[in-house]
Amino acid sequence: MRVVIGADHAGFELKQNLSDFLHKRGHHVVDVGTYTPEAVDYPDYAEAVGKALHEGQAERGVLICGSGVGASVAANKIPGIRAGLCHDTYSAHQGVEHDSMNVLVMGGRVIGSALAQELVQAYLSARFTGAERHRRRLGKLQALEMRYGKG
Repeated sequence: MRVVIGADHAGFELKQNLSDFLHKRGHHVVDVGTYTPEAVDYPDYAEAVGKALHEGQAERGVLICGSGVGASVAANKIPGIRAGLCHDTYSAHQGVEHDSMNVLVMGGRVIGSALAQELVQAYLSARFTGAERHRRRLGKLQALEMRYGKG
């Protein structure tokens, strides 16, 4: 699978770890930065991940900042992006299965690399169920974007 990954300085180390993890499992990784641990702004990397998804460079995204909260808020400002902050495997796969989540967000200062790898594995192996109730809810999310000028 093609996966875009981005992080601010607080997520830099975990991003590097996950990039290696993904490569070793045969995924094509699109790394949109940051490329150093120097301080940067998380909205820039949330936008870069969202843009890569919009342009078809990847099928799913992974985004990391210190807590995951700021990056999640920023990513969800982009039309069509359904970013979920997950620090447990249930949320990582259920977010895809029920909500068609296309960006997994994690806190680099909250979880370690072993758990992050488990979350990425659960997230990438999950598929949207397409159940009627989930399609209906996804439609309502898309209608919200349209109503408030994000669509």
